[in-house]
Parts: sequence; C-alpha cells; structure tokens
Amino acid sequence: MMWKSLPGALIYYLKCSPFFSQPTVFKDLEGVSDSPEQPKRRPGGWKSIPYIIGNETFERMASYGITANFTVYLLKRFRIEPVAAASMSNIFLGTVNFAPLIGAFIADAYCGRFRTLAYGSISSLLGMVVLTLTAAVPQLRPPNCSHPDQLSGHCSGPSTSQLGVLILSLVLLAVGSGGVRPCSLPFGVDQFDRRTASGRRGLASFFNWYYCTSTAGVVVGMTVMVYIQDSISWSIGFGVPAICMLCSIVVFFIGTKIYVYVAAEGSFFAGIVQVFVAAYRKRGVELPEPEDASRQEAVLYNPPVVSGGRAMRLPLTLQFRFLNKAAIKLAGEVNEGGEPANPWNLCSVQMVEQVKLLIRIIPIWASGIIFFISISQQWTFSVLQSLTMDRHLGSGGFQVPAASVGIISLLALTLFIPVYDRVIVPVLGRITGQETGLSLLQRQGVGLFVSAVSMLVAGVVEGMRRREGAAAVAGMSAVLWLSPQLVLMGVAEAFNAVGQVEFYNQQFPEQMQTVAGSLFYCSLAGAGYLSSVLIAVIQKATGRNGRNSWLAGDINSGHLDYFYYVIAVMGMVNFLYFLVCAHFYRYKGMQKEEKLGGGGGGLQELAEEAFVREKEDNGVKE
Repeated sequence: MMWKSLPGALIYYLKCSPFFSQPTVFKDLEGVSDSPEQPKRRPGGWKSIPYIIGNETFERMASYGITANFTVYLLKRFRIEPVAAASMSNIFLGTVNFAPLIGAFIADAYCGRFRTLAYGSISSLLGMVVLTLTAAVPQLRPPNCSHPDQLSGHCSGPSTSQLGVLILSLVLLAVGSGGVRPCSLPFGVDQFDRRTASGRRGLASFFNWYYCTSTAGVVVGMTVMVYIQDSISWSIGFGVPAICMLCSIVVFFIGTKIYVYVAAEGSFFAGIVQVFVAAYRKRGVELPEPEDASRQEAVLYNPPVVSGGRAMRLPLTLQFRFLNKAAIKLAGEVNEGGEPANPWNLCSVQMVEQVKLLIRIIPIWASGIIFFISISQQWTFSVLQSLTMDRHLGSGGFQVPAASVGIISLLALTLFIPVYDRVIVPVLGRITGQETGLSLLQRQGVGLFVSAVSMLVAGVVEGMRRREGAAAVAGMSAVLWLSPQLVLMGVAEAFNAVGQVEFYNQQFPEQMQTVAGSLFYCSLAGAGYLSSVLIAVIQKATGRNGRNSWLAGDINSGHLDYFYYVIAVMGMVNFLYFLVCAHFYRYKGMQKEEKLGGGGGGLQELAEEAFVREKEDNGVKE
C-alpha cells in the first residue's frame, strides 16, 4: 500500500506546490522571487547544496544498483538468450545516456530545471518499483526452471505481458534519467552567485565534491547492491535501490524553501539556425573594420541583455567573423520597439556570440569521447584479465568478484578528488595565480595525458601476464597487478571528467546550461558505440587467415596488450588534437585574442570583465 500511495502523494504535492504552479523567476542580480509581493532571494551557495548533492548521491546509488547487474537479471530471471539480453541491455543503456539531451531541451525551453528534476526523480522511482515487482511477483516473470531443464533448453521465456511490464519499467527509468541527469548539476550551479569571488570559489569546489560523492554512490551501487542481488534476493536487491531513490526525492524536497529557481527562457535552438541563415543572407554585406568602434556600434544590432540578470553580456569577437554579418542592421530591419522585424534577417550580437560559443566547444567535446573509450575498455577487459588471476584477499579466503575489480578506479577517483581540492589546488594556485589552480582546459589536458599513460601501463602489465604462463598467472594477484593502471585511470577521470563537467557548465550559453549537463552523457554514449566499432575492426583486421584475433575469446591466446597499445596511441593523438583545439579556443567573455596555454581560468579573469558594469550598477559585493 505504501508504494501505491506514495507516488500519488508526491504528485499531489507537485500540483499544490507554489514552486510548480508559479515557478520562481530570476528577477535581477540581487536575487529571485515568485512575485512582486514575495521577498527576493539571493543565491544561498553551500547552504542549499547538501540537499542537491544528497539527491544526486542517492540517485546514483539507486540507478547503478539497478543497471550494473541488469544483464545478469535478464539471463537468470527472465531467461532471455545471451545475445538478446546483451542487445536489450545495450539499447537500454544507450537510451539512458541519450535521454538527458531531450530532458535538457525540455528543461531549458519549457519546464525549468526544478520541475524537470522533480518529475524525473518520480519517474525513476516508479520504474524501480515496477522492476522490483517483476522480481517479487511470480506472475510478472517466467516460472522457475530446474537445472536439468536449463541444460536441455526446455525452459520457457517471458510472455508478451511479462516482457511488456519489464519494458514499462525500463521506459520509466529512461524518462527519469532524462530528467535527473541533465538538471541536477546545473540546478546546483544556480545556487552560486558567479559574479562574486566567493561564489566562484564555491562553485569550483562544488564541481569536485559533486563528482566525488556521486562516484561514491556509484561504488556502493555496484558493490553492495550487486552483492545483495547475487547472494540474497533479486527482489530485495532491487527494492533497496528503490528505497534509496525514495530517500533521494525526500532529501531533494527538504531544500525547497532555500533553493534559487531559474525559470525556463524558451528554446535556444531556433536562434542558432537564425544566426546562420541571417549571416548567409548578408554574405555580400561588408563588415565595419574592427578598429572603427563607433561605426560598429552604429551598424551592429546589440540591444541590452534581457535575461533577468542571469546572462553574461558577451563582447564582440573576431573569431568566426563571418557570423557577425547576422547582426548588421539594414534599413527597415528594426521596428519601432527596437526589435528585429524578422529574426531570420537580423540577430543580436549576443545571439551571434552564443552560437560562436557552441562552435568553439564542439571540438573540445569530441576529445572527451576518446577519453571515455579508454575508461570503458579498461573496465571491460580488466574483468577478463582478473578471471585468469588470483582474486583472493589475504588468507581469509574472500574472493573479489571479477566485475568488482574495476571499483579500484572509482575508489582512486573518490579519494583523489578531496586531496586535489584541498591540497593540490591551493599549491597550484600559488604557482599559477588562479583560484582553481589549473584552467578549465589545462585540467582536461592533464586527464587526457594521464589516461594515455594508463593504457600504456595496462599494455605492459598484460604483456607480463601473458609471458608468465597459465600456471604462474593463476597465482598473480589481480588486485595487485591491475591496481596501477586502474588507479591512474581514476586520477585521469578526476582531472578530465570533472574538468569536462565544469567546462560545459561555465562555457555554455546561460540559456543552454541544462543541455551542457547532458553533453557529458552524450560523450559516454558516443564512447560506447565507438568502442563497439573499434572492437569489431580490431577483431576483423587481426583475425584473418585463421590467426587468433588480438581479442580472442581466450585472452591467453590473443594479444590484449597490443589492443591496449592501440588505445594508448589513440589517446596520445587525441591529446595532441586537444592541444591544438585549446590553442585556438577563446573563453566565454574573452575579447582579446590571447593564447590560452597558461591562462584562461574559466570565468575568473578576462571572462569576468563582462560582469564589471553589472557589478557597479547593482552593487554586488565581493
């Protein structure tokens, strides 16, 4: 009865809550308010962050507790064929990683982050409840099958109705992922005032702790939850994540009185197309010379920014200068109210510069896909390596599950981030003069380099494992031998993955902050698909003429070390590509054509110059 009444109570709360019926609008730099009668609210910073981080940690614990062992559940409880189970799992995970892109668009254009996050959390809870019911209620899964029948292949699979209930749970989980994953981090970013030094310092620390605690939730989900499912009961193993998801929702709603809410500002995607169309239509119009500031001001359409004080006023830049033609005012293109008569003929300088931001970000984003290929392949093949090695801890006889050896990487990440945030950043800050120690691009670059080194170490270790021979390999400690490469990969993720998250959230246009959060998951999805292509190509290229492929089913007869070396080379090429992209990148708000090798501390130096006028006008204190 509890499961039946709880969603109804939550939905009733959502309908009655003033935060849903009348979302808070960001009025000006001083704060936000629901209406003129209500007091304005300044960003609370760390005061409201524990509720957002708590929500994310419980959600990660729950979602990974469900998905980590999902393929095994399909095989054992639903008796779906291995190939079909793997395909179903891959489609589900791919959908889960791409769904945030749709959820981000809905949040930024229509619903706002708070609503989207809340509805997504409830959808995830309902999906977990339905999935738990498939494990707990015998009528919702195929009947039990004896071991002899399993060997003879006489066990019946799921019926259409049973499969329909299972798919319903997956749809609810995917919808929930589309609402939670892209909105959680940007909603936390909204709680900091980036126009003040303290707000920027708090925001930089928030990115580190957010990723650290969410990773800790993943570790718990992939160990404790998986152990319960394998050793105790599937129904309990799915029920515990559902309870964690319920805790996530409760923690999230506790903070509703102190959150800062930013209203949706409409779709930005139409504006992107309008800039290109307007620039193309005016391709024959001459731009004023950059040195002639007075003529630029007279010719280019650059009205005041109307976004509730939330958006940075971007200066006109010369990079991708052909797009500036979209802002040239011609006769009759501006009406009496100062608005464009036709937005497909005239766009503001701010719209043009926001499109330029996206063009600059895409090459940086592409480098993250190769980075995640390194992570995914180490996770996949470290399981196969550990199966041939001794996985016992000490003399107590406890054997680490092969699938849990990769947790070493997550533990390294979780432990390294606090050290980086509290020890390394202050030291680097004194050296570089930047509050965050390293710039946004420098941090990502370090991660890319370390990931390539990690793959090189993985190849060396695998070569040593093969040369030791089958008898000696069985006595090798998987935890001891695989730890160096996995620890390095965890450190690489702490630099690059967290750097990506911070980079997207600081460099994307304000109207697309939620889309920025979804881009990270698109990288994961892209890496998964490219990994499949890479494996297929390697198998076909190295398995010709009757030879064993590098990725043979028996890794002792293959050459997994060569495969690791290929990914290491790809990583180094990707690192060099990233350096080229970083050299030409211009940070958000940067007007001067300066090199970014050692500078560019996000929104701390040149980018923050765009806020100076707003600070003076509104009296924002440091």
